[in-house]
Amino acid sequence: GTFAPSRWAAAYWREQSKAGKEVDGRIINTTSVSGIYGNPGQTNYGAAKAGIAAFTNIAALELSRYGVTVNAVAPVALTRMTEGLGPAPETDEEREMHDRVWRFLVAPHAKDWAFQYGREINTARTGSAASRHLDSYYRWLTGTRFASSRVRYNAISEHIAWDLGTLPEVFHIICVVLDIDRQRGVAADGIEDIEPAMIKEQRGRAAENEAYVVHFVTALTYRYDSYDYALSRLLVETPHNEAIKVDTALNLMAPWMDRAESRDFCTEGWQSDLRAEGAIHARVQMSTPSEGEFRK
Repeated sequence: GTFAPSRWAAAYWREQSKAGKEVDGRIINTTSVSGIYGNPGQTNYGAAKAGIAAFTNIAALELSRYGVTVNAVAPVALTRMTEGLGPAPETDEEREMHDRVWRFLVAPHAKDWAFQYGREINTARTGSAASRHLDSYYRWLTGTRFASSRVRYNAISEHIAWDLGTLPEVFHIICVVLDIDRQRGVAADGIEDIEPAMIKEQRGRAAENEAYVVHFVTALTYRYDSYDYALSRLLVETPHNEAIKVDTALNLMAPWMDRAESRDFCTEGWQSDLRAEGAIHARVQMSTPSEGEFRK
């Protein structure tokens, strides 16, 4: 029930893409924690569900070029039968991190375009800007009716400001959770007769936390690159003084992206005040202040 419909849907979407039609397809499979974490006594079932998870990952890589996302859900419920399955219980800090990362991913200002980043999860490391769907935000901006080009530029500034306002708290809680995982690992290594099930739970929790961090870093990079992509093209179409404000905001966002990509979540003293004066990027230059003319 997983392969057969996916095979024919993929063939259809491939033909649609080759014909030059825009494809926005979705495949959602169902796997299980028995396959992700393993459960004694369920070798056959767990192996089948693990196969679905692997199938989902590979299908996502293969079909992203055609505009199709492939994901899987793993339903789980805590009952007496499943009490011993899955990773260790969450700490308050882990719940907070998961909540803050999720709120970043589904930010109100990004609801119309940022979920395209689901494709980005599988294409962030390869491909051109077009294959990475960085034009989604730009197409949303140009397809949305604004009162003027000035208002459109202001919208970008407001979106970047929202992201900047969330980053300090997200970075801080990720730092805290990474330290919790480190402490768990040190404690586990120091116990000679620790139960294998406890080791599995510790590793499962660390893997889940890592997945949240990876999604956050990918989404942050995608947001920055999408803003940058849009600004560059708007400067060609409708140059405006407000572009300087957008460019300054991007300059403030860039160090956060660099820190995230280098996994530096614990450095203190970073600010995100949009009132700070940043260097104006070379692509945005005023020839004469009275005219506000820009050169790309």
